[in-house]
Amino acid sequence: MSLQTHEFVSKDALNTEFATKITDILQNAIVQKGNASLIVSGGNTPKPLFAQLSIADIDWDKVTISLADDRWVDVTDDASNDKLVHEHLLVNNASKATFISLKHDVANAADAVEACEAAISDVQMPFDVLILGMGEDGHTASLFPCSEQLQAGLDLNSGKKYIAVQPTTAPHQRMSLTLPALLASSNIFLHSTGESKKAVIAKALESTESEMPIKAVLERANVQLMWAP
Repeated sequence: MSLQTHEFVSKDALNTEFATKITDILQNAIVQKGNASLIVSGGNTPKPLFAQLSIADIDWDKVTISLADDRWVDVTDDASNDKLVHEHLLVNNASKATFISLKHDVANAADAVEACEAAISDVQMPFDVLILGMGEDGHTASLFPCSEQLQAGLDLNSGKKYIAVQPTTAPHQRMSLTLPALLASSNIFLHSTGESKKAVIAKALESTESEMPIKAVLERANVQLMWAP
């Protein structure tokens, strides 16, 4: 598989081009099959991208949005990716989209895996667009190199779309898409900024998937890196 790198002179230039690319894919999917799906990641990096996407003139009422992962906190908590998406993406034109939350009202994330699987079951796969982020440790979604659940999350034969994860180097339980679910995407993007992240990618390509889980995606899929300094 391949990593296709798109480098931009600035974050603004990246977000403008990236938003156009995503909306074109979504609208084409709507024309072809009547609906589209967009899986996003959290963090600060995608906030300006979400703002641009939210004003795109497409048929958002035919788009389903969900998350690659989320922390097991209340949806009003500042650590919640659910909250981030509601505040930065599900506004303006994109407020018409359908959102599938990963958070359910149980104390333990492991007890909500089946509920998450049921909630996503009506979404046609492969997903049309998957936007991944990446940590300095090479984790993506919530597939952390430090977690006891990593191998289960990377298992291509698990038959599971979600896994509950407890990182040892980051707070909160998590709910995450598994590797097979991440790979079940027609267009996979890695959204990254800064020289340090470029160095992490280079290291990951020479590493193992257990050491840096982003490698598991990079070696099995065609991934487009959207990067700016």
